[in-house]
Amino acid sequence: MAWGLTVFLVLIVLLQLLVQYLLNFWNRHFFDALEQRDTLALWTQAELFLPLAAASLVLAATSVWGRMTAQRKWRESLTRCVIEYWLAKDHFRRLDQLASGSANPEYRISEDVRVSTDAPIDLVMAFLASVLTAITFLSVLWSVGGSLVLDAFGQSWTIPGYLVIAVIVYSTFFSGAMIMVGHQLTGVIERKNQAEAEFRAAADRLRQDGDGAIAHGSETAERRTLWVAVHVVLLRWRSLLWELVRTTLVSHGNFVLAPVLALILCVPKFLAGAMSLGELTQSAAAFVAVQSAFNWLVDNYGRIADWRSSVNRVATLLLALDTLDTLDCLGEAERAAFSPSKAQSQNHA
Repeated sequence: MAWGLTVFLVLIVLLQLLVQYLLNFWNRHFFDALEQRDTLALWTQAELFLPLAAASLVLAATSVWGRMTAQRKWRESLTRCVIEYWLAKDHFRRLDQLASGSANPEYRISEDVRVSTDAPIDLVMAFLASVLTAITFLSVLWSVGGSLVLDAFGQSWTIPGYLVIAVIVYSTFFSGAMIMVGHQLTGVIERKNQAEAEFRAAADRLRQDGDGAIAHGSETAERRTLWVAVHVVLLRWRSLLWELVRTTLVSHGNFVLAPVLALILCVPKFLAGAMSLGELTQSAAAFVAVQSAFNWLVDNYGRIADWRSSVNRVATLLLALDTLDTLDCLGEAERAAFSPSKAQSQNHA
């Protein structure tokens, strides 16, 4: 079933790219007809738009079904595997004996496993679509955009494929800016997730202690732990807030600037009569498509950081369970001299 879903999702990506390519040329023909005030051609393009729009809608809905089905089945498989390992040999009763960083295993199994299986499918599909889009629309930029001729310093300078060069330089700049600005985001998200898990665990422990302490209003250790956990969660969210503010400045700046820059780059050829209105809009749309593909990292940096955080937490839990299995295989003397951190480093290797 996994292979079947994989092939199905790749096919959907290819069909969506085909529709996007056809819409790009439709955009060119529509604006050429508009520039020439050709009523018949405009009606023809309007009729062609309907099946293209319908195909785009059907493919979008089908993509959601295929993607979420794959995510659900993968989560089911991984969750079953981790829970069975966690319950085997009473592992769940003995995890607290290890200073292993595997606290709050319930949260890791429920939330981190979900993120660990959801994000890769979305990210890989987006990456595949980005690569194919870049390849397809770079050819459009090269053929339609052509060369730019500039007169400077008494000479005529020709820049072949100038739109291709521009989109590569532009995308490289914004991708580098995102890496520079958001390099701490993974660690911030991981600490936030850990604080949320500890907050839930503290509230759960307080509830399990019974209603007696609550009725008397005494300041128990559990209550103090709960309020400390609340404070830490809020601090972690504040750290995340500032990280997201910085990364949003980069991503939204890219979103606002890209289409305007594309039009500006095409204007000189349009004013010189070397490019029609339809070619201008087609080139601008292709520029935006390519830069969006190249900026896959910019658009998904936060999602990647969130995924890496969850994968690390699930991996830590599995390493702790491996450590318990190692303990079960040792004799009494060996257990006394056993170092959990050493065993986990061996398991990790």
